[in-house]
Amino acid sequence: MSMIRWDPFRDLEALQENVNRLFQESMGRTRREPVSERAWVPVVDVLSDNDKIIVRAELPGMKREDIDIELNGDMLTIKGERKFSDEEHKEDYVRIERAYGNFQRSFTLGVPVKAGEIKAAYKDGVLEITIPKAEEVKPKKVEVAVE
Repeated sequence: MSMIRWDPFRDLEALQENVNRLFQESMGRTRREPVSERAWVPVVDVLSDNDKIIVRAELPGMKREDIDIELNGDMLTIKGERKFSDEEHKEDYVRIERAYGNFQRSFTLGVPVKAGEIKAAYKDGVLEITIPKAEEVKPKKVEVAVE
């Protein structure tokens, strides 16, 4: 017999799904939800070391021209739109689980950065933004003088 780690959030998620389904069924909604009703927020990883901050966002199925990146002060904003590509056959779908539409994610960087040296690359559905930190935030070693 193996032990299974109890996760209280798993029970809460199941409860939320059941309550959502109950409300949808009581309001007479069918299982075919309009695409526009689904919210989409891409998942993001943020890494930081002494020299740079790296932001990676999963944006599968998007085109480069549908992604917008802005830096305003120390606020990085990623926004865009993932479009439903099969509009003419939307009524033929039995289930649509992938979310579509506009999204926006904003992050406070919290440190001065070199705004002119930010680079962004998009490959295999992953957007990677590399943000170099300004010199004044990099750690400096101070030598102790012997008197």
